[in-house]
Amino acid sequence: MILKKHLLIFVLSISFLAANSQVASVQIALLKYRGGGDWYANPTSLPNLIEFCNRNLRTNINPIPATVEVGSPDIFNYPFLHMTGHGNVVFSPQEAKNLRDYLLAGGFLHIDDNYGMDKYIRPQLLKVFPELELIELPFSHPIYHQRYKFNDGVPKIHEHDGKPPQGFGLFWEGRMILYYTYETDLGDGWEDQRVHGDSEEVRLKALQMGANIIQYVFDR
Repeated sequence: MILKKHLLIFVLSISFLAANSQVASVQIALLKYRGGGDWYANPTSLPNLIEFCNRNLRTNINPIPATVEVGSPDIFNYPFLHMTGHGNVVFSPQEAKNLRDYLLAGGFLHIDDNYGMDKYIRPQLLKVFPELELIELPFSHPIYHQRYKFNDGVPKIHEHDGKPPQGFGLFWEGRMILYYTYETDLGDGWEDQRVHGDSEEVRLKALQMGANIIQYVFDR
């Protein structure tokens, strides 16, 4: 019963957002996790992405993103969660179950490795979905062909180890419930220009890819 109620919240939020952006408002959230990793990295990234989407996609997302803990029932209030950081991530059994229930109920999680998270997040995702594995998305996947076209997949924003940028998905019954961006640093590109000194061209690519993620989630 509780899960159905939470699912109804998602359905109503997303339907209102898609149908009447002048009336509806929805809030998205930054995911706070334990383990010592800097979940709070890139503080200007989500507000900037929201502003870009509201201006260019005509969405009506609350300009102030929420912060929500992995194990909190409040995650069911947000149709979209963003997770980032450089270091360690730890999910307790309760947190893993809560996140699993959230994703199965219709929620969506975008994880952006801010360099250094990969070796920590993958084992934690196995706690959430031991029966699933991350699958690299083909460049033809719809997330790369929303309002903005990325024929070569997720763009490279910051260089670290000379590796190509990659986008992975977790799928449940044919539906992508989680998108993981690796070796790209999308969130850095969403930040204020003064933070990393990226060119406007690079920042625009990052924001456009972020807008594609938002559009993909709300149009599912």
